[in-house]
Amino acid sequence: MESEMTVHDGGCHCKNVRWRVQAPTKVVVWSCNCSNCSMRGNTHFIVPSERFELLGNSEQFLTTYSFGSHTAKHTFCKVCGITSFYYPRSNPDGVAVTYRCVDPGTLTYVEVKYFDGQNWENSYNQSNIASQSKVDSGN
Repeated sequence: MESEMTVHDGGCHCKNVRWRVQAPTKVVVWSCNCSNCSMRGNTHFIVPSERFELLGNSEQFLTTYSFGSHTAKHTFCKVCGITSFYYPRSNPDGVAVTYRCVDPGTLTYVEVKYFDGQNWENSYNQSNIASQSKVDSGN
């Protein structure tokens, strides 16, 4: 799915955590059924880490939860509890942005794909999700 790149702003519910991300206007989001994503109802798109910027004093409002392999870093706001982004196990060189936390007006299309987090290794190998955090030299 080709789409022009734009800047998306977003953050948590209480607005203490704010970020900016450069990503297409049309995104592929991942709905995952792992124990963490399914409980939170998180659906996210992945960008290369260099296209994500945490703004202002947001860092002081973040805390991190990690489990299992401890590769994924599930960040959330200490005040409102919202995970507006996190560092995924599938893409340690990227950031997973919760698409519902993007400020309205810049996303024009969202395609949902499913990631079988209950069978993580198999889904990782079949989904090509790792490519989502690679910088395309054309963009």
